[in-house]
Amino acid sequence: MSTNSNSRELEGSIHVDLARQETYGGYLHLDKVLNAQAPRTQVHDEMLFIIQHQTSELWMKLMLHELDAALELVKRDELSPTFKIFARVAHIQRMLFEQWAVLETMTPSEYLQFRDALGRSSGFQSYQYRGLEFMLGNKDPNLLLPHRQDEATHAWLSKRLTQPSLYDEFLRYLARHGFTVPAERLERDFTKPYTRHEGVVAVFRQVYEAPEQHWDAYEMAEKLVDVEERFQLWRFRHMKTVHRIIGHQTGTGGSSGVTFLKRALELTFFPELWDVRTELKKGSAAHE
Repeated sequence: MSTNSNSRELEGSIHVDLARQETYGGYLHLDKVLNAQAPRTQVHDEMLFIIQHQTSELWMKLMLHELDAALELVKRDELSPTFKIFARVAHIQRMLFEQWAVLETMTPSEYLQFRDALGRSSGFQSYQYRGLEFMLGNKDPNLLLPHRQDEATHAWLSKRLTQPSLYDEFLRYLARHGFTVPAERLERDFTKPYTRHEGVVAVFRQVYEAPEQHWDAYEMAEKLVDVEERFQLWRFRHMKTVHRIIGHQTGTGGSSGVTFLKRALELTFFPELWDVRTELKKGSAAHE
């Protein structure tokens, strides 16, 4: 005998008598997360704007968590376990990239209804974004200036500014494994942005001309290129989203807006990993 019931019986084994700390919402602190949105206007689209940026910050927190773990593994000469981490980072970056599509459903007219409520707040002030840039090598002490009023944040960023980046630690790994990495690249002022060195290009030429002999270093180099490429795509999508919504207006944080964001596309984290591609030629000694 068949029934047309469109319901599902609750299984008797399902827990329904729960203390607050044992619940899904309690474990995730959803009372804090879902009440962290405080629009300053009654404009419908302000909620979209807030959640877009809050979720981006959560993904960036996870990305920092993963890259910090990868950096520690590199310091211990354990490259292989980082490859799974980089696979996860790739998906995090994809999520960050795709989120712009949601924000792009907001038109310029809709944004202008609540833009003044932002005051001077701007994504430029995102300390986690700045932490990611420091991790990848885009160092500049001036980028600490917007965080002077927040002692804890300033200290957190200052520590990341002075530490070797992921790329710096990779170069140190290569030096420990017999590659002739120029000494001035291994011990330098890590608060300054990394600059290209022909000697490092030569190191990566050696790696790329014989990948079967240097597989872990070769794979690590490609993982770093993946991270930078996706980061640049994220920057580009950000710039185009801003262009689409505010045109060439000045940003809320005081920058020139789109023009300022375009200049970020010229920054390179790992210059030698890109330059070595131009120098590789078919029929090198390793393949003859």
